[in-house]
Amino acid sequence: MRAVEEVVEGKAEPRPEPPAPRRSRADLGAGLSYLSLAVLVMIQLWRDPSGRVLASNDDDHGVFQFFLAHGERVLFHGDNPLFSDRINVPDGVNMMANTSVLAVSLPFAPVTHFFGPAVAVVLLLTLGLAGTAFAWYWVLSRHLVTSRVAAWIGGLWCGFAPTMISHANGHVNFVSQWVLPFIVWQVLRLREPGRQWRGGVVLGLLIVLQVFINEESLLFTAMALGVFVIAYALMAPARARQDARHLLAGLGVAAAVAGALLAYPLWFQFFGPGNYSGQPFAPDKYATDLASLVGFARQSLAGNAELTRRMSVSGTEDNVFFGPVGFVMIVASVVVLWRSVAARATAIAALVLLVASMGPTLVVLGHRTSVPLPFGLVSHVPIIDLVSVTRFAMVPATIAGVLLALATDRVRGFTPRGRRLWQVGLVLALVPLFPKPLPVVEADPLPPFIAEGTWRQYVTDDRSLVTVPLPEVTTGRAGVRWSAQTLLDYRSPRGYFMGPVAPPLDRTGSWNAPRRFTSDLLWRVREYGVRPPLTAGDKARITEDLIFWRAAVVVLVPGSRNEGPLLDTLTAALGPPQQVGGVRLWDVRFLPVPPNE
Repeated sequence: MRAVEEVVEGKAEPRPEPPAPRRSRADLGAGLSYLSLAVLVMIQLWRDPSGRVLASNDDDHGVFQFFLAHGERVLFHGDNPLFSDRINVPDGVNMMANTSVLAVSLPFAPVTHFFGPAVAVVLLLTLGLAGTAFAWYWVLSRHLVTSRVAAWIGGLWCGFAPTMISHANGHVNFVSQWVLPFIVWQVLRLREPGRQWRGGVVLGLLIVLQVFINEESLLFTAMALGVFVIAYALMAPARARQDARHLLAGLGVAAAVAGALLAYPLWFQFFGPGNYSGQPFAPDKYATDLASLVGFARQSLAGNAELTRRMSVSGTEDNVFFGPVGFVMIVASVVVLWRSVAARATAIAALVLLVASMGPTLVVLGHRTSVPLPFGLVSHVPIIDLVSVTRFAMVPATIAGVLLALATDRVRGFTPRGRRLWQVGLVLALVPLFPKPLPVVEADPLPPFIAEGTWRQYVTDDRSLVTVPLPEVTTGRAGVRWSAQTLLDYRSPRGYFMGPVAPPLDRTGSWNAPRRFTSDLLWRVREYGVRPPLTAGDKARITEDLIFWRAAVVVLVPGSRNEGPLLDTLTAALGPPQQVGGVRLWDVRFLPVPPNE
């Protein structure tokens, strides 16, 4: 048996490979099983991708349609991949400072173009789950375990653990982790003599690819590898000193390759238009609950949504939730592998990131205790302050799958009774975590004004279409969806994206465009149903904002919350509306268009 410490420490003899036909059949079976499970998870959305939205996260479902539509515009219209001027008119959006998934939106642009962004989103979510599982299966089966069953179990956990199912609620970036296993393996292989140049170049290219999928996951992986290396060096200093020269040389090559290719994109992200720093929430707002280690996620077979809500920040952040038996099996895996220095270092890396995910103070069953945690010491460090703390737990969730695979491979050498006991434990751990199909809700149908392209009679490319409610992080979702469904053919103001809260004085990150009089006014009307009396000065400020937004037409979204008060407010400001294509609209093309800056 090829133990993990033999792989990492370079002691392993070449292992006999099974015959190619049998290996190919095993690979095909693994891939098909993962794909089938991914389709099951997304089946409710597959039934009507354009007519349904994910119930737990329609906000991000819509914003990733926008990101994919942006990829379509880059490929088919020559737009700037790093910047979009189609939303947040006139300021635009820094796409490098947002999770624009360019590494998948560009290759899948033909799908988006011919079938629409809604189909592209569900396809990428499905392939992300299945692809992540198969990538881990591939690395495990080729390099770390001899048993295809053990590799399959590891891939199953890594691709379909509760954290992955949770993020499948719209987070294309977080379920597309199929590059990370190869990054990890390339880093481990750099310690081999003679691999510094070739391995370093390959690693650098993989890093570049991952940056254009999700920088957060890359950061988490780098942190885990850093902790692993430190822990390994402390426990096996002689071996670490022997490998250090090769490892550091390879990392230097990788850094040079990645740095050269990413220099301008990263400059644009941190210093280009629309850059920001920090998050619009405190570091301890979204943290992992200690009780979630043994709880069940809401989308697990044994999950209870009401109980899960006490241990989770949202339906998209069930980042641990191993279940009681699952947690015991993870601990048992560490015990089984304890003689391996590499396995112990891996477990330490998982533990460090798990503790980091718990934030500055311990949270238990939704109750914030006064127990301080180490993350409070680094919560404001640059780069660290850009991530959501609870997502650090995605790394130990993945490491748990790797440890399960390694331990399952090792127990093949145990007594029959020991093997049976392990197999029973795996069944009791995995079955309750089996994922349920993600819930969806019916989306409001596009009005003919949008669906039939009637808007083209009003909106030219130098103007914008203003939807009310205005698109914001938690409101105006229809406006975001309308824009994405037209493949961003028209420009629109505001939107859901990350940008500076009040530039140039305050560049703190915000999920909304900078505040304006009209956006604040209409938000209050929508939220509270008030009909504010408008003075001449108020009307002048509304006109000023419409000019700023380069508005051609203002459209009231049918069926909006407090639609009556919104209609009354717009009528008081702009006069009686027209009824065109199933919507009420106000034609404001008589307003001047400010010159482009």
